[in-house]
Amino acid sequence: MVEFDADACQTLRRNRGARWSIIQSDLAEVDGRAFPGADLLAGGVPCPPFSIAGKQLGRDDERDLFPQALRLAGQISPRAVLLENVPGLAAPRFDSYRAQVLRRLHCLGYETWWQLVQASQHGVPQLRPRFVLVAIKPPWAARFGWPEPSPGPPLTVGEALGDLMGARGWPGAPAWASGARRIAPTIVGGSTRHGGPDLGPTRARRAWTDLGVDGRSIADDAPDPAHPAGQPPRLTIPMVARLQGFPDAWEFSGRKTAAYRQVGNAFPPPVAKAIGDAIATALRRRPELHLAANSGRSPGGR
Repeated sequence: MVEFDADACQTLRRNRGARWSIIQSDLAEVDGRAFPGADLLAGGVPCPPFSIAGKQLGRDDERDLFPQALRLAGQISPRAVLLENVPGLAAPRFDSYRAQVLRRLHCLGYETWWQLVQASQHGVPQLRPRFVLVAIKPPWAARFGWPEPSPGPPLTVGEALGDLMGARGWPGAPAWASGARRIAPTIVGGSTRHGGPDLGPTRARRAWTDLGVDGRSIADDAPDPAHPAGQPPRLTIPMVARLQGFPDAWEFSGRKTAAYRQVGNAFPPPVAKAIGDAIATALRRRPELHLAANSGRSPGGR
């Protein structure tokens, strides 16, 4: 696991340090040749170059790490690659950029798929579309298929957070939960240069207001019995983490702003698991069975 931010690295050590090798480094300084035989290269390259909240500079943005991800794919030569980004990357203005990425992966021997994945279709109570790239080498590519949506609708914000809102005895929690009957809007985490511990720009805050949430800042604690009547509650870091699909036991390091950025910028874990399971299923198949079962069949959506 390669991560540049010190607080995010400490979060990884705290939760997975005994199982994962955590490398705190600029991705550009990592030599992929140190990881021969890896099955999967997976990552979330920074989204500001393609986000509608930014200037959408694409390849002209110094934060664009797609070239580094492609360099690592060439050095490591994993059987599969998974990269995720914001929906803005699917815009027509980035057609040539996407084509360039695919050409490089095809030259490296991969078959490729882009897909707009809705987090709410995989159990995440949030409107959070992500643009996902999967690349797999033959013969395993012939067995890949995108995961099916989870059965039934996701929880509403009220259903997901009702117990956390009432954890300190706020008597208004049941009424609040019954009124928050929709999934959350996209949680905006901000960047190290812009954005603080709030739930996003004005339009996003209006959506939170409709759900009975004060989106102007993040609270340190859930509301208590002294919470003013008629005043919408604020969310806490654990509440936002649950809306992203993190397990409740996951601990975030750093001050409130740093912790919120880690939560808000994350690829929702249930979505990552669903796509990861689909890739793992393809890679577990014996190559000779792939060829026998899929003679003449090629995956679509490349």
